[in-house]
Amino acid sequence: MSRFVRIGIVGGLTLMLAGAAAAQTTAPQGGGTPKKGGALQLVVTPEPPGLMLGLTQNGPTQMIASNIYESLLRYDVKLNPMPSLAKSWEISPDQTVYTFKLQDGVTWHDGKPFGADDVVFSLDVFLREVHPRWRQIANNQVKSIEKLDDLTVRITTKQPFGPFMLSQEAASAPIIPKHIYAGTDYRANPANNTPIGTGPMKFAEWRKGSFVKLVRNEAYWDKGRPLLDEMYFQFIPDAASRAVAYETGKVDVLTGGSVEVFDVARLAKLPNTCVTNGGWEMFAPHAWITPNVKNGILGNKQFRQAMMYAIDRDFGRDVIWSGYGKVPTGPISSKTKFYSDQGVTKYTYDPAKAKELVKASGYKGETIRFLSLPYGETWQRWAEAIKQNFDDVGIKMEIVSTDVPGWTQKVSNFDFDLTFNFLYQYGDPAIGVARSYVTSNIVKGNPFGNVGQYSNPEVDKLFAEAAVAPTEKRQDLYTKVQQITADDLPLLWLLEMDFPTVSRCNVKDLVTTSIGVNDSAKNVWKQ
Repeated sequence: MSRFVRIGIVGGLTLMLAGAAAAQTTAPQGGGTPKKGGALQLVVTPEPPGLMLGLTQNGPTQMIASNIYESLLRYDVKLNPMPSLAKSWEISPDQTVYTFKLQDGVTWHDGKPFGADDVVFSLDVFLREVHPRWRQIANNQVKSIEKLDDLTVRITTKQPFGPFMLSQEAASAPIIPKHIYAGTDYRANPANNTPIGTGPMKFAEWRKGSFVKLVRNEAYWDKGRPLLDEMYFQFIPDAASRAVAYETGKVDVLTGGSVEVFDVARLAKLPNTCVTNGGWEMFAPHAWITPNVKNGILGNKQFRQAMMYAIDRDFGRDVIWSGYGKVPTGPISSKTKFYSDQGVTKYTYDPAKAKELVKASGYKGETIRFLSLPYGETWQRWAEAIKQNFDDVGIKMEIVSTDVPGWTQKVSNFDFDLTFNFLYQYGDPAIGVARSYVTSNIVKGNPFGNVGQYSNPEVDKLFAEAAVAPTEKRQDLYTKVQQITADDLPLLWLLEMDFPTVSRCNVKDLVTTSIGVNDSAKNVWKQ
């Protein structure tokens, strides 16, 4: 099938690389004297399935709930740790003991005092059970988590674990109120509907299908913060309407992914508009297709390789995503530490090779169900383009559509053949990458674990060794991981994603850390 025909299939998208490149310029977000007051209107899409950050880590949940919940640390754009609920910390000379001194005078949004008991409960009990990233760290690396006094917590690791100080970001290790969750059924706790944290903003209202409203936490521990009175996270059902809402002044911020990427270059030309690709340094989002390797032919490596050769990933980047992003070579993003393409199998767009492998795999023509990601028109167009790619090489694929709760439930229960997903890498493969490949994380209940059910003892061993190896040895181990998985293809890697944020230039200090709009808006103000 010609490239011209495929452009028609995805809705007449045209290549906008020059405009996209222009829109990627990082605009200044500071300047002037910060002032209090005002409401910030943001678009988030899709509407999240929940706001309890310990239980749900979808991107939209993070963007909203990181203002409600806090973690011990925050991180600057170079991934250096900064104080949050921990005001200071000490690390033992052998790098196995981390002692955190907590902020004084912190209260939960219901007025109850915050302290070390909450931290120990969150990290040693709650998140160990429900959180796919923290579970791996806690079970494999942590020896003990102890309260030394009401404002001091000591975490001891089994051996030196270099990534530990990157593990305390808001969505990776949110601190949960023990007095509300201890001894309860976490997933059925009524507080999930009215989340209570320590953050700068308090939950006020969730009008389903319309918006979430947060209001200033007047008792916030960081005196003088937050600066905003209110935040409204708007849910607008289609991308064109979201763009119009910005054009007409209804909203101030279009968060990453909330408008179709082909609209960014046009919006960037509007007056008082700033666009930045910053704020994703820690996340380095990686998009892929997850094959459920327990489902028939998808367990055949030759068939997975056939699918990879069949997908025109350059077309996906250039046309579907308007040039935003880079085609990956394996599980580790080229934007993060320990990336290597040395000795990895490279998959160019090669329909003839794909046809050979389809035949060699023993594929009988059965229909493969593709669970589309309900995150907007771009993802739907991408699914349609991939379906055409598969049709061209004799693979029958049916696109299955659902809403966000439905997608979350199906993927969490392994109820799919193929599905889109994109996950964050969190600064180190031990935190954000291993979880999607190691056997121990094949656990139902969360769509961001090893839901494809891939299991390779050698990969398990390499990830385990690399997590605790001296820095100079970690690269060799991760290079081997990339070589093995590029041959096995437990996931079909599609794109190292860029997510531009569009905002009014008079919205100041919006993107100042390595997680950008996913971080607390405690310092954001309107000029």
